[in-house]
Parts: sequence; C-alpha cells; structure tokens
Amino acid sequence: MIRRFITILFCLAISALVIYKLDAIVSLTTRLVASTPEVVIDKKNSYAKGESYELLQATDDYVPYNYQDLLNIFYMILDAGYETFTFYCPNEYLDCVDDVIKISDENNKNTLATIGNYVSPFNNFVNMRVLYDMAGEITVNINHVYTQEEIDKVNNEVDRLWKELITDDMSKEDIIYTFHDYIINHTRYDVNYEEEIKANKTPTYQSNKALGPLFEGYAICSGYTDLMAIILDRLDIKNYKVASETHVWNAVYLNDKWVHLDLTWDDPRDETGEVDTLLHKFYLIDTKTLEDFKIDNHNFDKSLYIELK
Repeated sequence: MIRRFITILFCLAISALVIYKLDAIVSLTTRLVASTPEVVIDKKNSYAKGESYELLQATDDYVPYNYQDLLNIFYMILDAGYETFTFYCPNEYLDCVDDVIKISDENNKNTLATIGNYVSPFNNFVNMRVLYDMAGEITVNINHVYTQEEIDKVNNEVDRLWKELITDDMSKEDIIYTFHDYIINHTRYDVNYEEEIKANKTPTYQSNKALGPLFEGYAICSGYTDLMAIILDRLDIKNYKVASETHVWNAVYLNDKWVHLDLTWDDPRDETGEVDTLLHKFYLIDTKTLEDFKIDNHNFDKSLYIELK
C-alpha cells in the first residue's frame, strides 16, 4: 500500500513537472525536429548606418553559427533602431545560448556598451533585456537613450544651427570645425553631474546627452560626444565613439584615415572653474599624437577600436 502511494506521488510529481515545463519541452522538441524558424526582419529606422568595422560587420544574416556572428547580430539590432527583435540559434551551434548569456551578462556590460558605441546615438540603449530559452529562441528588448520627442527636439535645433552657421561653400572638415567651436563656446563642462548621480539625485542638466550642450549649456563627455556624432552622421562621415574606463570621445574617418576628436578636452576650465578655453589640441589627431599626451583618460582598448591602432 505504501509502495503504491509513493508510486502515485512520484507519477504526480513527474506530471506536474512536465506541465510546468511544457512550453520549453514543446519548443525544444520542435527545434530538434524542424529547421531553424524564419527571422522576421522589420524596416530599419532612418538612423541606421549599416557600416562595417574591424570589430563588427554589417550583415543581413540573422542566423548565428559562432560568437562573432552573435556580435554582428546584436550590432545590427542596435544599428537598426529596433525596440524588440527575435532570432534563433541553429541546432549546429551548440554553445549559442551560452554565448548569448556571456554577451548579455549584467556583469559583462562592456561588450554591449562597446557595440552601442558603433551605432547612432539615437539608436543606442540605456538598458537592454535579453530573453532566451534552452531551445535557442533569443528575444532582445531595447530601451533607447533618446525618446522620439528628444530626437525631434535635437534634430530641429541642429537644423536651425545648420542654417545659421553653415554655408554651401564649406567642406565637410569646415563644418566639423564650425560645430566643434560652436559647441565648446556655448557649453561648460558639468562638474556637478557625477556627484549628483552618486548622491541619487536627479541631475540638474541633461549633460550626458546632446540635449545638455544644445539647450542647457552644460555637458559631460558623453554629451559632447553624442552631439558631435549626430553632426558627423549628418555629414555621412564614418564615425564611432571611443570609450576608455573613464572617458568617451569621437573617432572620425576623414581623408582616408581614422583620427580622434575630443571636444571635452578641447574645452578646459581655468583654475577657478569659471572660464572656459577653446582649444584645438585634440582636434582630428592621430593615435600617436593622442598617446604622446600621456593622459590616462585616453587609454583605450585597441582590440575593441581596431581602426585606431
């Protein structure tokens, strides 16, 4: 009698487990007997660049077979401006889910952050949630840095400045120079931003985004860099953001070579912190010149920004 009771309990437990995991079991079984599901690809937004780099390559193939394929897919999802996107691991790629977990691990934010540096600021993310099951269905949900209202506001102001500052006879480099000087002359580095963040206070200014230098006259390095990246994208100049552990600036492909452009360091303050100075010390310089300054903030990982070796 006791043996029968134990057997019944065991069968009930197994049945409950099967029911609880039914979706995963059905999904896994389907994957094992069927081909990889077709990926639904929506239209990219107008800020997608589709550029290829040494680290990341543009692709229309959303079926990964190795780690690099995964990096390229995450890059294309961000570059396209998608808010959500689902792709699938093929049966042949046995480590696919493990590699997705590695890329999206909250303790390994550097990988996704680096990918974000290669896309338009308008398509970059403030946070990203990656959902997966052991059958290999991967869904990426993205919360973008800029809202549509903020994008429209930034674009309208850049349109206004373009009409005010730019003439038809200007070269692309002339336009970069003009906006470099305009941004610095109308912006002060926000020395309070980091302290406000550390104190869990809402920052006084949106200094971390293009809104800060455009509308409030304050920026930190990411604000300077985002605004310049938006200008460079309008000029159809290949560019990305370079990040060290403590700083971020622009990399620009101009005249067939990659150079550095750092508005933050071209906008130093005097000892009182009141007077800003306009410099061109970090204006379109090569990597050797940058490294000769021996500034710790500019120690970047050349395995991530390979063009700048």
